[in-house]
Formats: sequence, C-alpha cells, structure tokens
Amino acid sequence: MITGYATQAGTAAYAARFNTVAFNTIEPGGLQVSQAGFGCYRISTGVQTHAAALEQALQNGINLIDTSTNYADGGSERLVGEVLQRLLNKHSLSRSQVVIVSKVGYLQGENLNLSRERKAAGTPFPDLVEYGPDLQHCIHPEFIADQLTRSLDRLGLATLDSYLLHNPEYYLEWALKTQMPLAEARAEYYRRIQLAFSHLEKEVTAGRIRMYGVSSNTFPVARTNPEFTSLENICELAVSNGENHHFAMVQMPFNILEKGAVLEKNQAGFKSVLALALEKNLGVLINRPLNAFDGNSLVRLADMKAATAQPDDAIIRKIRAVIKSETRLWKKILPTCDDLPDGIKLRIKEQVAVGDVLKHYWKNFGSYERWRQTKNSMFLPRVQGVFQYLAQQAGTHADLGDWIEAHAARLEDAFKAVASLYGAAAARRTTAIKATITAADPDWARAPTLSQAAVRAIRSTSGVSTVLVGMRRSDYVDDVLAELRRPLQSTDRIESWETL
Repeated sequence: MITGYATQAGTAAYAARFNTVAFNTIEPGGLQVSQAGFGCYRISTGVQTHAAALEQALQNGINLIDTSTNYADGGSERLVGEVLQRLLNKHSLSRSQVVIVSKVGYLQGENLNLSRERKAAGTPFPDLVEYGPDLQHCIHPEFIADQLTRSLDRLGLATLDSYLLHNPEYYLEWALKTQMPLAEARAEYYRRIQLAFSHLEKEVTAGRIRMYGVSSNTFPVARTNPEFTSLENICELAVSNGENHHFAMVQMPFNILEKGAVLEKNQAGFKSVLALALEKNLGVLINRPLNAFDGNSLVRLADMKAATAQPDDAIIRKIRAVIKSETRLWKKILPTCDDLPDGIKLRIKEQVAVGDVLKHYWKNFGSYERWRQTKNSMFLPRVQGVFQYLAQQAGTHADLGDWIEAHAARLEDAFKAVASLYGAAAARRTTAIKATITAADPDWARAPTLSQAAVRAIRSTSGVSTVLVGMRRSDYVDDVLAELRRPLQSTDRIESWETL
C-alpha cells in the first residue's frame, strides 16, 4: 500500500524540477499541477505501450492522472498503481508529487455483475439507476463506499487526492425516459448529490480522499436543457456541509467545437460555468480536448496526412472479395474439417462475417474516427479471434493456413479502401479547422500541429487547471509536452472563442 498524498511542497518541488513545463495551482492546498494531465480512459493493465507512456509522462513533467472505476473495467486503475509503485521503488518520484483523481458512478462489467448478484440476493444498491441492459448508475453512499475501497485496492493507495461523481446526470436522462416531471427529477437529482457529498466528507475525515467533486458532461449545456447540471446548485450543496467543506474540483468537456464551457452563459449573473468555477477557486479538469462531438459526428482534432478517396467501384470490389473469401471458408473449407463440432463451425461463420456488414454500411460510419473505432473495437477483435483459433487447427487442415493468409490480405485491402473515403474527408476538415483556429487568436496560431493548437486554446483560457489528454503512446506524450514547454499567457479569451 502506497501511503501519503499530493502536497503543496511535493508538487512545488516537482514543478521546480520540470520548470520548462507549464503548471497551474489547484486549491485547496495550493497543489501545483501540469497544464495537461494523463487521461486514462483507454489505458489498461497488461498493455506495455500504455505503461511506458504513463511512466514517460510522470518522469517528464506530467503530474496529474485522471482515471475511473469503470475505465477498462478496473484495468486502468490497476495500471496506474503498477506504474506509480514502480517509479516510487526506483525513487524517481514521490507520492507527494503526483495528483491522482478517480471517479465513481458507473456499473458496467464487473460492477454490473456485482449489482446483479446483490439484487438476486435481495440487497440491491440503493438509488440504483437501471439505465439500460448493460449499464447502471449509482452515487448512493453505500455504492461510493464499496467502490472507493475497490479503487484504492486497485491503485494500491491509502489515499486518493480527489474523487469525483462520474456523470451523475444519467439520473436526469433516465427520469426523462420515465416521464417524470422535470422539477421533480431535478429535486431528486440534487438530493442524491447532496447525500453523496455528505458521505464524501466522511471519507475525507477517514483519510481515504483529500477532496471531491463532480465530473459532468452537462455543466456546459444550456440552462433550459433537461439534463443541465447547475454548478451554482452544487456549490450551495457543498456549503450546506459547512464552510470548511472539501468540494474542490469539477470536470467537463471543452474543445474547439464544443465551446459551451466558456460561451454558454448558464449561471446566475450571465456567467459561464468556467467563469463561476474560477470565481469559486475550483480546480477544473477538461476532458475531450481532442475528441469533439459535432452533432452526431465524432471529430479527432489532430493532423491527418492528405489522402485520396478510392473510387466507389474499387471499394465495392474489395468488399466483395472479402465476402467471397468468407463464403469459401464456411461453404468449402469448414465442411471438410470433420473434427470441428458444428457449434464451433457456426460460431466461426458468425464471427468472421465482416464483409456483409461492410457491404451495407461502408458509407454510413459518419466520420473517420467512428470508422476507426468500429474497425478496432468490433471488426478486428472478431476476426483476429477466428485467425488465432484456426491457426491452431492449420497443422491438420492445410487449407486453413492458406485461407488465413489470403483472407488477412483481402481484409486489409478492404479496410484501407473504406478508410480512404473517411480519411480524405477528415484531412480536408482538419485542415479547415486548423485554419479557423489560426485566424481566431494569434497565440493559438503559433501551435505547429492541430492537436497542440487544440490543447493550447484550452490551456490559455482562464479558469482551466488541467487539460486531460489520452496519452496512450509515447509520441502522444511528446506532442503534449512540446506544447506545455511553450510560454503562454492565460486570459479569458472570450473574443477568440466567439470568433472561433
């Protein structure tokens, strides 16, 4: 168990050690935090590139880590704990120098199984929001206490620096679906947050956390939005626990396409949520700096190489080649594999069926980022699983080895062809976005890459403490650190954001 927590002296020493990197101060306690933090949404234990990237970041000037109980079903917290322990053992870092943030609220994977077991036993978590068949949400004290214990165990920590309620607005969305009157839903929403805050104060007293807060995607939305989360209301709830409360941090999305944090005047006195957070001396963590939603389209805010879309007929021809190859497997090759059970053959047929999906949807992925995510999270895992299984059978079935090699090549051709369609459009779009940023603010124009410009726009805006970037690879860490080493003044930048 790693004892201790981030301190003013420890983080100040870290900031002095990396004095070419930009830092901000988070109250209470005057913690010095790097202007970009290591976002752990898509990292997990067992992935060496993720561990190496986190270690590189911590050893070169990034000292805030943001994770959550549900990231990689707990694997993200485990990785953070492993890397931190390794660096502490090497004496290249001390616990007092690093600010570690985790979040609570989601029930997916392991947590969802736990919830179902408790329900079957007649002891469900109180105030549980059964949002969907594979997703539940809860911020009741009983759940928070359980999850904090598990988080600290996975992280190997005695104390978390900050613990955030993770998207509590799921309750409001669920209430809307059940047609609950809005006033009633909001009253219950803030009652639940107040209950959670009262418990989190007890966790501070117990020494398991140092401060707490809320991460909400609806802090920056219009006040009239039924899912709006009011920072004013939340601050009042915190004060009701006493002037010496430990509510000190908020997290929200903010990027060059989603500008509500600074332009949406949804707080009293015609203030934005970012302006109110600055007035209240809250630490502000910004998520989604490089993954922006524009309507239903996900836009990756990073430079892309110029690309040319392949002709439609060429794309269709390559997809048909995949379908033909899949058909050959299950109609001609698998029937000769008498030692394989029929149930396994059916499973293989279902798993390998990518071509037909591509045939019907290749023009409907919407954006390059959505296509890439679908390929990496759905298509590739299915096909690679089939390849691995069939490769084990290839010794007794010669045709299988030949088919794997030929099919892999056809898939790669089809994937590249589909990617060319979205890649060309994405390259044109990112070039236009970079030009717009350049025109909006002379300081932003000095960033050489789109990703650095996107981070620069946010970190140069008053009220932002840390921009959370998913630095899963070494080159991502290098890109962020290069930006943080460029001097930059923080101002409200209202005119720049309005121009943008």
